[in-house]
Amino acid sequence: MAVDSSRRDATRLAPKRRDSLLEKSFIHIPGIGRDTEKAMWAQGCDSWDTYLAQPNEFRVGSAGRDLVKKTLERSKLALERGEHQYFRKKLGTKEAWRAWPNFKDSCAYLDIETDGNRMGQSVTIIGIHDGEFKVYVKGENLEAFRNDITNYNMIVSFFGTGFDIPVLQRKFPSIQFDHIHIDLCFTLKALGYRGGLKKIEKEVGIIRPEGVAGLSGWDAVLLWRRHLAGDPHALQTLIDYNKEDVVNLETLAKIAYQQTSERHWTTSQLKLPL
Repeated sequence: MAVDSSRRDATRLAPKRRDSLLEKSFIHIPGIGRDTEKAMWAQGCDSWDTYLAQPNEFRVGSAGRDLVKKTLERSKLALERGEHQYFRKKLGTKEAWRAWPNFKDSCAYLDIETDGNRMGQSVTIIGIHDGEFKVYVKGENLEAFRNDITNYNMIVSFFGTGFDIPVLQRKFPSIQFDHIHIDLCFTLKALGYRGGLKKIEKEVGIIRPEGVAGLSGWDAVLLWRRHLAGDPHALQTLIDYNKEDVVNLETLAKIAYQQTSERHWTTSQLKLPL
């Protein structure tokens, strides 16, 4: 059976500049929270460049103008160089969504399947979507993931901070996983969405193909067991199921970014890049 493991050049290029919320964000500066950030916006300080052009014109709370200036200069340089590690540290998981437009061209939408356990050897399938679908299968090409994941600056997952990445770290302890990580489970929860990935997909109008519609994580475990038992169709069904997981993450990331941005900055003030 053929496995979809096509490749493209996913080298870590510097992100394209866009009119994104990241370059309008100040929350990554020590001493600035959301209230101070919104207060700066209300003063007309609507971007890094605006502040740097007139650093003495804006009130910055307890942060101090010199600290703000130095942090923004460093932020601009990091963005120009594509230093995703800088923004991973500064934004954390909670605010990582802000970096999506700038780093989405080097993003791995990621999901794993297991045999029902959480140990490293339990990984059966790893799926990545980056415009194309890549699949890594236990016993075939799973080890190729070790090198391929280093080509990306960003990871988008659904509860990946609680499951996928910890399991993958056990499987591949040499991988740093220093990517900016958007965990849509929590980003979407903050927007009021509840339930698992499939429930949220239905809520936003995503419809899965008939062959995998209705399948769950437990079905993925059973499909792997059927594959090991000799079922000639089980593995392909499992791969198709995983593909839907990762491809749909891109749509959900777009929705999450747009809706979360609108909560922080009205659409009349910010043209959202999609």
